[in-house]
Amino acid sequence: MDEVSARAGHDEVPRVELTAAAAELLRRLHEAHGPLMFHQSGGCCDGSAPMCYPDGEFRTGGSDVLLAELDVAGVEKPVTFWMSRSQYEVWAHTRLIVDVVEGRGSGFSLEAPEGVRFLIRSRVVGAE
Repeated sequence: MDEVSARAGHDEVPRVELTAAAAELLRRLHEAHGPLMFHQSGGCCDGSAPMCYPDGEFRTGGSDVLLAELDVAGVEKPVTFWMSRSQYEVWAHTRLIVDVVEGRGSGFSLEAPEGVRFLIRSRVVGAE
């Protein structure tokens, strides 16, 4: 994934990655909406689907964990990826891969009008 990287230390495996399709969609969404962020709550609507918002539109706090600042080619500001702390406890030992599939997701996420939705694919860390 040379066009997309998560900021991590030299020996650290990125906690969150983007597929090329997700990166391309983020470039289009950035053109239309400006800086972006993800939040994954694990709540209702789309379950644990990552939701994409204009940066700062979803208010984060002490019950959220910042997992990554994703650098996307063509997007000047990193896209932050937040997760609710309770959801993080379930996903703590996984690498999250943000992908895009056809179909409608939640009406709250910016990609909904595009006829696609973000989803998470995961791998257990250390089991690659």
